[in-house]
Amino acid sequence: MANRTATVETDKGTITFTLHEDKAPVTTENFVGLAERGFYNGLTFHRVEPGFVIQGGCPQGTGTGSSDKRITLEIHPDLRHDRAGTVAMARSSDPNSASCQFYITLAPTPFLDDNYAVFGHVISGQDVVSTIRKGDKIHSVTIA
Repeated sequence: MANRTATVETDKGTITFTLHEDKAPVTTENFVGLAERGFYNGLTFHRVEPGFVIQGGCPQGTGTGSSDKRITLEIHPDLRHDRAGTVAMARSSDPNSASCQFYITLAPTPFLDDNYAVFGHVISGQDVVSTIRKGDKIHSVTIA
C-alpha cells in the first residue's frame, strides 16, 4: 500500500505531510478517521513553542480535550524526531493516551523519540509551519 498524504489548510497557508501508514498503522488510521469526519475543521493550534513544536487538534482549544478514542503508543525504529517537520501524536503522561492532538516539530527533537508516536513528515509547507501562532485556525484536513 502506498502511503497517503494529509493536507492541512490553515490561516497561514497549506501544510502537506506524508502519512507513514506502513510503519504507524494504528496512529495513522486514527488521524485519518478524525480528518475524514471533519473533526479538525475549525480547531486551532493551541500551543506554539518557538524552536520546538506547534500543536493543534484539541476540540476545547486548551490542550485538555480529546476525541472519543484513545490509542496505544506506537513506536517504529525508522520514525524519529530527527528533523523539523516531524508529525506525531501528543498525549498525557500516560503513554497510551493519544487521541486527537498532534504536533509538528520546528527542529530536530530526538529527546522525544520512543515516547511519542511519529506518524508523518512534512513534505511541503514547513515555511507555513514556522509562521503558525497560537490561535491560528485549522480550516480543514484532507487525505489523499
